[in-house]
Amino acid sequence: MKTFEEAYWKHNYSEPQTMDCIGNANQHAKYLKSLFELEFVDISSIIDLGFGYGYLFQKILKTFLPYRACGIEPSRFAYSKATARKLKPVESTKLKTYNESIQDWCQRPEIQSTRFDLGVCTSVFQYLTEEELKFIIPILSRRIKYLYLTVPTDIELKKQVSELNFNDIYAKSRSREFYRNIMSEGFVNVSNKVWESKYYFHEDSTFFSDLLYRT
Repeated sequence: MKTFEEAYWKHNYSEPQTMDCIGNANQHAKYLKSLFELEFVDISSIIDLGFGYGYLFQKILKTFLPYRACGIEPSRFAYSKATARKLKPVESTKLKTYNESIQDWCQRPEIQSTRFDLGVCTSVFQYLTEEELKFIIPILSRRIKYLYLTVPTDIELKKQVSELNFNDIYAKSRSREFYRNIMSEGFVNVSNKVWESKYYFHEDSTFFSDLLYRT
């Protein structure tokens, strides 16, 4: 994965408050909180896999008040901007941040501190190669119980150009089927943007017991 620096952020995030997961970060956090409460799922540890400017990461930490949290971001430019702000909501939250990629983090030894109840990964997968995705997804499945994932498909990337006049020259154009197939190596889709680890859960053990929506 490229460690995008200032030129990328100025091209893609010139008006951050108008963007999904930034301008509406509070709504994303409330949605997740309500969904997990509805399904009686306890979230006490959170990791953000590419937190960018940190808007969504900050809101989710404030909403969940986890005991333990971690954030990684490969771009030195974005990392410095995000960590200059107050990400930690309360002193009791044990927060660590790393200026590294998902691949780097996946190469860390698998110990208790690399396991999390919830992972957040928004607008990252479209920049990874197929080989990189095949490498990280099984590892993420072992380390993360639930993954909140957003990634634009080829159709959505085209709509960004035609409807928003925004062309992400860095993103890889891939189909819905591609992402579903590659995610199936470690996760099951249980709700809008929410994926459940196959390593931790199956149909008999899942908290998301409305099996009609398990795909």
